[in-house]
Amino acid sequence: MVVTSTYAIIETGGKQYRAEPGQSISVEKISAEEGSTIELDRVLLVSKDAKVTVGQPIVEGAKVVAEVVQQAKSKKLLMLKYKSKIRYQVKHGHRQQLTKLTIKEIVTGGKSSAPQSKGAADGA
Repeated sequence: MVVTSTYAIIETGGKQYRAEPGQSISVEKISAEEGSTIELDRVLLVSKDAKVTVGQPIVEGAKVVAEVVQQAKSKKLLMLKYKSKIRYQVKHGHRQQLTKLTIKEIVTGGKSSAPQSKGAADGA
C-alpha cells in the first residue's frame, strides 16, 4: 500500500515535529501574535507523494507556512526532591509555554502543497 500524503519534518524550539497541511500542532513558544502567519524554514525532510527529500541538514528552498492559533501553557509538572532520614524535601512546579499552530502549506522550491479548494481549482 502506497501512502500519497504530503508531510514535512520541521525543527523548532530544539524539537522535531511532523507537519501536514491542515494539521494542528503545539510547539515551544514562538513570539508571534495570535492570528498571524509565520514561516518555519528549518525543514529537515519533505515527502511529497512517494518522493522523499532529505536535507543535509535542511532542505534548501523548503518552508512550512503556519498560522498561530493560540498562545497557551501545558499541564503543570511537579518535581520533588527528597532525602530520607534528614527531613529534606523540596517541591517544584513547571508549566511550559506553548504555541498552537495550524499548518497551511508546505512549500518546496516555489511549489506549494496546500490543499486545493474547488473555487481555486475552477479559477473562480
